Amino acid sequence: MVSQIPTFVEEERLIAQGYRLIAGIDEVGRGPLAGPVVAAAVILPFDERPSWLSLVRDSKQLTPSQRESIFDRVLESGVAFGVGVVSQEVIDERGIAPATRLAMRYAIEQLSTRPDYLLIDYMRLPGIRIPQKGVVDGDSICVSIAAASIVAKVTRDHLMVELDSQFPGYGLAQHKGYGTPEHLEALQRLGPCPLHRKTFMPVRGRLFPLTSEEAAGTISER
Repeated sequence: MVSQIPTFVEEERLIAQGYRLIAGIDEVGRGPLAGPVVAAAVILPFDERPSWLSLVRDSKQLTPSQRESIFDRVLESGVAFGVGVVSQEVIDERGIAPATRLAMRYAIEQLSTRPDYLLIDYMRLPGIRIPQKGVVDGDSICVSIAAASIVAKVTRDHLMVELDSQFPGYGLAQHKGYGTPEHLEALQRLGPCPLHRKTFMPVRGRLFPLTSEEAAGTISER
């Protein structure tokens, strides 16, 4: 499958309308069984358009070393960036969608420069008094959102590597909390740790008796 190359179409449309500080926003970590959800907000230097922007892709389409390189470039020469982290406890209390929106709000608040427009992957953020647009497949087609996906991914990966030393035996540094066969085997062998999302299957099944529907796999995790 050929990787889609993000473009500046969304940003150029906004620049033509007079906007200048355009923040791309994306998240990483909706699906894992353990760890936080992390969002990033990134304002890129559109006036200069440094050459490294041509390397930006959806974080899922890049190798770890490519993500690390672009991450460093964004931090060094981007106009501003912010990161929001929401814990597994909040995910369990509020649900993954509200927790994701909260992480995005935190990321926007961490920007050193207030944006005048938000381009968000899929979502919209009610209550934010900044013009915004939810872009379907934004991390694949929009440079600002793709850059945010890289910052969020690298930040979360670094965090999960650090947490691996605190909660050894689960392989968090390798699978980053996702439900790989190795993770599921460790979960079965060791049981859940404080990093696990208690409302997500199969973690919930290890903590509480399953209903007949859950046992049959008919109820999906939220």
